[in-house]
Amino acid sequence: MTGIEARADVGVAVFVEIHQLYGRQSHLIDEGHAAEWSATFTADGEFHSPSYPAPVVGADALTAFADAFFTNASAAGETHRHVLTNIAVDHVGDDELEVNAYLQIIATPSGGDSRLVRFTTVTDRVVRVGGQWLIARRVVRRDDQARPA
Repeated sequence: MTGIEARADVGVAVFVEIHQLYGRQSHLIDEGHAAEWSATFTADGEFHSPSYPAPVVGADALTAFADAFFTNASAAGETHRHVLTNIAVDHVGDDELEVNAYLQIIATPSGGDSRLVRFTTVTDRVVRVGGQWLIARRVVRRDDQARPA
């Protein structure tokens, strides 16, 4: 098992594009490329997570969010890594997908042992804009929370 689930109604090309989007997105936030990470969302993209007090909405807020994530990890003397696995992609419409995945955030302090910071489930609405897939809405949840409607 590769940690990737292809659904019958999602073509291989689309599935690979989504997998690449998620890999690129993880590297961007982990390496401090906040504006580029934000650009993987639509201009009015939303990020909802129980780890943060309020939803993050729009390109400027998403950029600030990603910048703070990287800055806070660096200030703590840690490297943080996003690991998305078990990616499942379903068509919702011609240019709209629902993507579900498991998200782990791993922290490694300089000279120390890695530790699991969070293990969550991600549910995204992904839309095709100008020929590329972008995240319109991300909902992160803990396993003890109900699945979003």
